[in-house]
Amino acid sequence: MTNNISEKIKRLALTLLGFVCLLLGAIFILLPGPAVFFIPLGLALLSLEFDWAKIWLKKSQRYFRRAAIKADQALHWLNRKLRS
Repeated sequence: MTNNISEKIKRLALTLLGFVCLLLGAIFILLPGPAVFFIPLGLALLSLEFDWAKIWLKKSQRYFRRAAIKADQALHWLNRKLRS
């Protein structure tokens, strides 16, 4: 019985922490802050309990990967322009 209650408390705490991180990430989209850190963290915590969070986590990972590649290409292009 005690394990069942502690397991429920743990699941509730992880779910609440996931939603808090996701909310902070959404706020940091509008304000300066590390939204890129908090949104995937919140989705990762929520994906432990919810299938919809797994789907959005995979989508955000693809988005951030593509954004990183584009940023890397832009920096590479900028470095070539500055050197010539």
